Amino acid sequence: MKKPDAEPVVARNRKAAHDYQLGESWEAGMVLEGPEVKALRAGRASLVGGFAQVENGEIWLHGVHIPQYSQSRWFNGGSRRKRKLLLHRAQIDKIERKVNESGLTIVPTSLYFKDGRAKVEIALARGKKTWDKRNALAEREATREVERAVNRRLKGRSD
Repeated sequence: MKKPDAEPVVARNRKAAHDYQLGESWEAGMVLEGPEVKALRAGRASLVGGFAQVENGEIWLHGVHIPQYSQSRWFNGGSRRKRKLLLHRAQIDKIERKVNESGLTIVPTSLYFKDGRAKVEIALARGKKTWDKRNALAEREATREVERAVNRRLKGRSD
């Protein structure tokens, strides 16, 4: 039996696209304990409220919820503990420079498995103001309405 090419995404942070203007993104590995990997494979994780920080030349992921695996007996690491991200030195330096210069933040956008290893996609983000969010919602609604009108026109309806 052939293995599937791409394993499904464990968690997405859809709220990040609403709350932030997302910029450049990177794929990073994560340092996890055994039961955390099993919990992720079961599809249990939440990226909402998560962020990353550069500390002493390393990037750490904070606030990501990976619940305790139900059949595990020995792990008491905490579901929201900070986890180390694995990136190349040049990538870490570039991210740190951009965060310090521009006042950006690092947010996780998705969590998935690639070749059997847990990966997280992180992106540089700038916070949106309330009016930016309203404008984005209005633009999205306008494009939906245009698509609906085009579909009605193609189907021959005149409503």
